[in-house]
Amino acid sequence: MIKAIVFDLGGVLIDLDPERCIKAFREILGFERITEILDPCHQKGIYGDMEAGLISADEFRAQILAESRPGCTPADVDRAMAALLVGMAPYKVQLLQELSARYPLYALSNNNDISMARFHQIFEEMGLDWRHIFREEIISCHLKMLKPGPEIFREAIRRTGFAPEEILFVDDSMRNIEGARAVGIQAAYYEQGADLRLLFKDLL
Repeated sequence: MIKAIVFDLGGVLIDLDPERCIKAFREILGFERITEILDPCHQKGIYGDMEAGLISADEFRAQILAESRPGCTPADVDRAMAALLVGMAPYKVQLLQELSARYPLYALSNNNDISMARFHQIFEEMGLDWRHIFREEIISCHLKMLKPGPEIFREAIRRTGFAPEEILFVDDSMRNIEGARAVGIQAAYYEQGADLRLLFKDLL
């Protein structure tokens, strides 16, 4: 029996547009190596290091600016980063409100402080208080753990307080789904653009 639901953020609740992000890095910053570090699910290079908590957001900004057009600022880096996050489909607002009334909800994301600020802004723009929707946000850069490693999933189990088989995890990466299942969590794959309501219709 499902007693808690854990959501990935980007690609599940918030739609992603990697091509728009690549364009923004090139046009705003003149940073050409973005395709070497940007990935929809598992970031690489200094981007991956930031999400793993190995470097801070400020260190990431500094490294990007060192290879960017003269005169660019940390705020420009944040604008380019925000271009990855498209927004939330309106029906997901009602879905999250309905689910949060029935289950404790959690966020579990490979993420960073720059993007999390934009995630929170998108929630607020949609009329959702993320502090009330989620009991807790479990974010890779704060824990220095990354999906699909077992450590972050075990930490999620510990923080929810439920048995693994009582937790439903929803993610858009099969690697992450397999990682969750390896520690006993029930996990469901979501393809970006599909109707998330149908996934829960079949599982709850």
